[in-house]
Amino acid sequence: MTLPHLLIEPLVRAALIEDLGPSGDVTTQAVIPAGLRYKARLNAREQGVISGLQLAECAFRLVDPNLSLIIRRPDGSAVTPGETVMEIEGEAASILMAERVALNFAGRLSGIASLTAAFVAQTEGTKARITCTRKTTPGLRLVEKEAVRHGGGATHRFGLSDAILIKDNHIAAAGGIAQALTQARRAASHMRRIEIEVDTRAQLDEVLAIGGADVVLLDNMSTEDMRAAVETVAGRLVTEASGNMRLERIAEVAATGVDFISVGALTHSARVLDLGLDF
Repeated sequence: MTLPHLLIEPLVRAALIEDLGPSGDVTTQAVIPAGLRYKARLNAREQGVISGLQLAECAFRLVDPNLSLIIRRPDGSAVTPGETVMEIEGEAASILMAERVALNFAGRLSGIASLTAAFVAQTEGTKARITCTRKTTPGLRLVEKEAVRHGGGATHRFGLSDAILIKDNHIAAAGGIAQALTQARRAASHMRRIEIEVDTRAQLDEVLAIGGADVVLLDNMSTEDMRAAVETVAGRLVTEASGNMRLERIAEVAATGVDFISVGALTHSARVLDLGLDF
């Protein structure tokens, strides 16, 4: 699956404008002869999962539609050090002007995909799915969430308008769980689900007694409390674990029987995957 070009082109165009500035690539203009042609390879320098090549390709084509581009390892592919993921051929000046923007997107998004894959691997043998959150880079949520998908993860709501998610501050401001759920049910439709956050067994019992929620978010619970909560829910609600979801803890959380594990770190703490462009 690829994202609509209409949605990613403005992101890439803005990055190119930022990089080229008012005078363009003055180094390339100074030292690269006009018309000089080269072939370059975008290579993985470490193991990981590739994402962001759609944006890298867009960067090269915006700079020069005449460049020849071949994607050897598409988004979502696992790569090892030294593998070529994309080949670019054409005017050297065009390749150099687009290089950094292409690498910035591909490295950042491949890092997210790679981290997601590591989390997903810890859920093997369980029904739990790893999902990202709204803790994304402003303006890049669309492509960062797509990178999570490339790593085998799922997405939480895309934005505030997708679903009703009642968190602790909503509960406090509304006057309690009962009041918050009552108001939410009035606003919801058959197409809009309601999720509510709880952090104690007593809150969970109250949610189950009142009814009206579709999903319960088990926030910052111990593994033991989480397992007991899943048993209490007994399939009546979708269960989601959240808070303090470190990689080394995921296997034991998945084993509690939760349906989803949301991890903000997938997008706010991923390390850039090392990719390089070599002539």
